Amino acid sequence: MVQEPAEDHIISTSSQEGKEDRRFWLQTLCFIAEPVLEALSRGELKERMPVECVRRPGYGDRKKVSHLEAFGRLMAGMAPWLELGALKADPLEDPAETLTRIRFTELYQKAVTRAVDPHSPDFMNFCRYKQPLVDTAYLAQALIRAPEILYRSLPGETQRQLIDALRSSRRIIPWKNNWLLFSAMVEAALFKYTGTCDMKPVKYALKKLSQWYVGDGTYGDGSEFHWDYYNSFVIHPMLLDITRVFKGNPLLPLQYQKVLRRAKRYCVVMERLISPEGTFPPIGRSLPYRFGAFHLPAQLALGNELPDEISPPQLRSALTAVIRRIMEAPETFDESGWLRVGFYGSGPELAEPYLSTGSMYLCSVGLLPLGLGASDPFWSLPGEPWTSKKLWSGRKIGRDKALK
Repeated sequence: MVQEPAEDHIISTSSQEGKEDRRFWLQTLCFIAEPVLEALSRGELKERMPVECVRRPGYGDRKKVSHLEAFGRLMAGMAPWLELGALKADPLEDPAETLTRIRFTELYQKAVTRAVDPHSPDFMNFCRYKQPLVDTAYLAQALIRAPEILYRSLPGETQRQLIDALRSSRRIIPWKNNWLLFSAMVEAALFKYTGTCDMKPVKYALKKLSQWYVGDGTYGDGSEFHWDYYNSFVIHPMLLDITRVFKGNPLLPLQYQKVLRRAKRYCVVMERLISPEGTFPPIGRSLPYRFGAFHLPAQLALGNELPDEISPPQLRSALTAVIRRIMEAPETFDESGWLRVGFYGSGPELAEPYLSTGSMYLCSVGLLPLGLGASDPFWSLPGEPWTSKKLWSGRKIGRDKALK
């Protein structure tokens, strides 16, 4: 008979544990971000970033789209941490973290100027081919998450060029699947910063996603259900941000509170997929996004909107285990610090032909809770075992329930 452990309910009661976890997460984010922002701030990203991909007919030259992928996706995850610089100082924050944030904020400000200036050698492709719509949307999502640092701190000319870049992506027609949310996300950012937008893509995306809801917190990616992590990579996070921006519009086919209820259920499922060892099932496409698969749980933690079944330190412990497991893999980075294509280390054979080096930077969205101050319970409370760790150690917990 398995006996319930007497003292294993809490991983550690050390007051230093949260600080150590935060330090590890921040080191991970900075190591990932450094090559991208340092090169782009100098106008040397296109010159220095390798573009690794699986070359197949019909997918074009990924060098024409990969640089915006790296920048937009990185900022989608990094934005909330940078935004802390615009808020009241947290008394528990390590002074070294403050200095690091100041440095990366300056790198971002130089980098975005290079990215949107048509005369820059690193001026990015926002509107040629299909792919740039995706990564313009991730950049738009970053802008929504960090308005003060990512937008309002910029010179007026850079702000204008950034808005022009977002608008230019309108010429790309999205596929009728999760891509509809990319057009809607761009319009949400335009509405937030200009007060005007095209509501047609927003209404159409929300209408289709409402029709594609299959139950129990899960949406189809188009009219069919797929076993993959796109509900977390894209669908729930973008639905949350879009409906939050347009929260006062009663005519939209999906409203924020309904979207949030469904997202919380999907978050419960995602947390239960994390094994006691910090692994998760390698199911479906785009696995090289690595711990970006936990975009949704990370976003709900950032917004203090986790479901009742998951405490903040419980999720921190679970995600820390996942991130450590992935970051320990050899050959995750090349000799210059760029992310390699792969899931556990290098593994380009696992990747779809639309993935390239820039695509890999979506992993940063798994680090969104760094946008919570060091005093937040997510970081300040002792860690707790996550659901599978409780169950597989004999801990008694309540039953799981579907969302009706």
